[in-house]
Amino acid sequence: MDTSYAVFCGIDVGKSDHHAVGLDTAGGRLFDKALPNDEARLRAVFADLAVHGPILVVVDQPNTIGALPVTVARACGHDVAYLPGLSMRRVADLYPGQAKTDARDAFIIADTARTMPHTLRRVDVGDETLTEFGVLVGFDDDLAGEATRVSNRIRGLLTGIHPALERVLGPRINHLAVLEILSRYGGPVGIRQAGKRRITTLAVKHAPRMGARLAEEIFAALDAQTVTVPGSKAAEIVLPKLADSLKEVLQQRRTIGDDVERILDEHPLSQVLTSMPGIGVRTAARILIEIGDGSDFASAGHLAAYAGIAPVTHRSGTSIRGEHPARSGNRKLKRALFLSAFAALHDPTSRAYYDRKRAEGKRHNAALICLARRRCDVLHAMLKNKTFYQPPTADAA
Repeated sequence: MDTSYAVFCGIDVGKSDHHAVGLDTAGGRLFDKALPNDEARLRAVFADLAVHGPILVVVDQPNTIGALPVTVARACGHDVAYLPGLSMRRVADLYPGQAKTDARDAFIIADTARTMPHTLRRVDVGDETLTEFGVLVGFDDDLAGEATRVSNRIRGLLTGIHPALERVLGPRINHLAVLEILSRYGGPVGIRQAGKRRITTLAVKHAPRMGARLAEEIFAALDAQTVTVPGSKAAEIVLPKLADSLKEVLQQRRTIGDDVERILDEHPLSQVLTSMPGIGVRTAARILIEIGDGSDFASAGHLAAYAGIAPVTHRSGTSIRGEHPARSGNRKLKRALFLSAFAALHDPTSRAYYDRKRAEGKRHNAALICLARRRCDVLHAMLKNKTFYQPPTADAA
């Protein structure tokens, strides 16, 4: 039990109304009511509870719909923490009853804060940059999903009407030269009518090094199919619109990337993170959003377990032994660390470790997970000591 607080206020946040439960150190209820998502009412409740002593306000969602309670609690001078959703679901199984109500959830949050403070996560105080990151990176994730959806739609249409052309354009579908060709001339019929000279000129304009080769491959693919597949006329109408939509989405992602980079430059840990090979602007922003300065994790092992990149040991007597990849953890952080490990394969140290794991018989993804786990040790030390990445010496490697 955490004895530094006299009151544990658990809030199950909602869009228009929350439910708050206040417990004292013995578990007695000091408050148990619905709470409007209103600053004046929040201040009044916190003031009533503060009569009993220091308050710890705990929410199950510190952002979006939970942002106002967190901000008001800080403004009132109270400490704030949050209980992650996975921990909340596991702890809820320890309490009797199967009901799923706001009042029960708020009580579980408050009682967990009172009896199991190690399950809580700190809400970074005064770090407005992380809030800005959350909004921008969340929008960027939406744009990335939309770009994937539209590009898959384009590739699906091309595969249906002209597979040979899709094999040429599909892998380069996000390139501006390909999108300009589809935007101006549509599908196979429009491209053929435009002629090789126009396509070559347009391709070279937007891709000076590969433009001529791209045009050659396009017309070679067109010559490989002489029949017209049903639906081609409609595809000629739809493809330019899809290409324009994809161009707009990709342009928005570039703009958001510039905004993220600008805000990232203002964060004291930005240069620390980006000094590590494989960590770019978006990855650094995602790491900061998910773990802040890393002070919540006592060791690199704790951070790796939270990210879901630490192997899970399965052992039962003499019949079951071994370690298996974790299926839990913070998926967004795990993806960021995995992709940064893949991007770091150009680094000699990372490549040597990856090659060693492949030589041991591990597949590509398993070797990358091992590399991400090794890099997690370095990342934790960098955040803890606020130091830049330093390549290992030849002896250490």
